[in-house]
Amino acid sequence: MEESTILIRKDLIEKLKLAREYPRQTYNEILEKMISIYLGIKKKNQYDEFLHKIQQTKMKELWDNKEDEAWENV
Repeated sequence: MEESTILIRKDLIEKLKLAREYPRQTYNEILEKMISIYLGIKKKNQYDEFLHKIQQTKMKELWDNKEDEAWENV
């Protein structure tokens, strides 16, 4: 496995230390878990956006009708 050195601000290192689940957890393990969680959330958000776009047409059809407009003016 290849390794690299990256520069990280000291305040971020302190946050990584706070994120540890156990004392000897490495920064690599923390970052891998964070990335995994982030990608899962991102994938879920893409699915939610997809569903929202599909539903927009039907919701417009249901909400934009003369019967509803009549109730608004009562």
